[in-house]
Amino acid sequence: MAKEKKDGVLDKLTPDDIENIILPTLKKDREKILEQKAKIKKKKNLKTKILALSLLFIFMGIGVFSGVKVLAWKVDSDKTYSQIEMIEENVIIEEVEDTIETEIVNPPEEKNTENPYWDYIKMKLINVDFTNLLSINSDTKGWISVNGTNINYPFVQTVDNEYYLKRDFNKKSNSAGWVYLDYRNNITELDRNTILYAHGRLNGTMFGSLKNIFNSDWYNDVNNHVIKLSTLTENTLWQVFSVYHIPTTSDYLQTEFGSSEEFLTFIQMLNDRSQYGFNVEFNENDKILTLSTCYNDQERVVLHAKLIKREARQ
Repeated sequence: MAKEKKDGVLDKLTPDDIENIILPTLKKDREKILEQKAKIKKKKNLKTKILALSLLFIFMGIGVFSGVKVLAWKVDSDKTYSQIEMIEENVIIEEVEDTIETEIVNPPEEKNTENPYWDYIKMKLINVDFTNLLSINSDTKGWISVNGTNINYPFVQTVDNEYYLKRDFNKKSNSAGWVYLDYRNNITELDRNTILYAHGRLNGTMFGSLKNIFNSDWYNDVNNHVIKLSTLTENTLWQVFSVYHIPTTSDYLQTEFGSSEEFLTFIQMLNDRSQYGFNVEFNENDKILTLSTCYNDQERVVLHAKLIKREARQ
């Protein structure tokens, strides 16, 4: 006997049921789906807007911070320029001829005419009147002049190597700082290694132009191979023997040595690092001058010179 076929639910629906019940239900379901999609899209748009606004605020913050930093840098630079101009207008610097009091320091044992030493010692010393400088800043210890660069400034010294990193010659807050002598040094007696520091400013002030020493034009002009110092007690001339940039280290900043052998080993290390050769002779009686500044965030620019002539101030 054949089984009786059961009617399905859909088979029982009438056209009126489909029109009045099914279609409205499907329409509502569709509207709900579209509404849910709209909510999801709205949420996504909101998240996108929040992210975009967040990024905008971040970039605006960075821009404002950078702008403030640039403005502060310019303000400090302007202050530095003003001080340099003031100093130049109020300080008398003169070149002086050698006298019977002039001392030729530790000359080579043999007078080899090819040794540039004999040409360099003929160069004149400078004599600076420190009266006005001392009235402005009692920390003033001397004046340094480096040919082929913008370095032509008074230098100062205090009880540490931090104070003048962010203070100018007037002792006012300034990111440009000033040129200062290592607190361990005695500029009157002269240690075996006398060290001067300053910031390597992008505008060329302080030791910013010391990078010039890596240019062939600087090296090829032998007049650039001497450093002139004038202090409260004497005027001196120094012969450059090494220039280089190096990853940040303090091994060239040693001021005290346990023996002459240790000192000679130290000088040889400095000489071996030089980018150029200067044909300089050394012995244990030499005194050297070191200039140090930033090359970039990881490296330092360094110049070394040895004392070749001095004369006590009258």
